[in-house]
Amino acid sequence: MGYYSSYYSYGLPTFLIIVIALYILFTGSGEAFNVGRFLEETSPYAWAGTGIGLCIGLSVMGAGWGIMVTGSSILGGGVRTPRITTKNLISIIFCEVVAIYGVIIGIVYSAKIQPVPEHLLYTPHNYFTGFALFWGGLTVGLCNLLCGVAVGITGSTAALADAADPNLFVKILVVEVFGSIMGLFGLIVGLLMVSAADDFSAAAGVAQAVASPYVL
Repeated sequence: MGYYSSYYSYGLPTFLIIVIALYILFTGSGEAFNVGRFLEETSPYAWAGTGIGLCIGLSVMGAGWGIMVTGSSILGGGVRTPRITTKNLISIIFCEVVAIYGVIIGIVYSAKIQPVPEHLLYTPHNYFTGFALFWGGLTVGLCNLLCGVAVGITGSTAALADAADPNLFVKILVVEVFGSIMGLFGLIVGLLMVSAADDFSAAAGVAQAVASPYVL
């Protein structure tokens, strides 16, 4: 079973990539692997929208994952020890805060998206804003995803430990608080990454702004 799972996880994607690469190479389309062309042809709006989507989506995924892990332990432990169900709800709140971090950054990032005509869109400033929003959103999303998992696992342990010994709850809760702060670090990094990025704006003083010869 482990052999087949490893094959479908690593072997099959690698095989497909090699086949596609050889097909493009032998059909005279090897320039299709031009990464710089891909970066310059893609609209800054696409980069910005993808970054905002990843920011909110990964943050909500991390919060949901943490709530699933913590909630199942609270419900399971609460069957034998009903007293833990109330005070351990704080772990659910910590998980939900992770999603709120992503929503806040998504709102801040979306304020930088302004309508610009297509023939005036492809400028260095707009490219910079699009890339900053993409990588900033990806960074915040991944930080919140891992933070939600960490808080969920720690909250699950806190619930089970509280069911066994009430004196352990506060001690493990301290660890959970420090785990939730990691999501706040991701939020701060996301704000720093777009601090120098301006809103999308049309090119000033030119009839057409084309930053790359690949953009038609």
